[in-house]
Amino acid sequence: MSQALLAKTIGVTRQTIIAIEKGHYSPSLESAFRISRVFGAQLEQVFGWEET
Repeated sequence: MSQALLAKTIGVTRQTIIAIEKGHYSPSLESAFRISRVFGAQLEQVFGWEET
């Protein structure tokens, strides 16, 4: 799936998707759920977080 299509599907800009992929931006909870649903995966499978 292209960044542009994912962005359009979840209602954000392509630049937002790029920033999320690079780790420069954390998506809103709503966007995170939308992304995980697009890929048919659980939220934890798409997004991970480690305490530093």
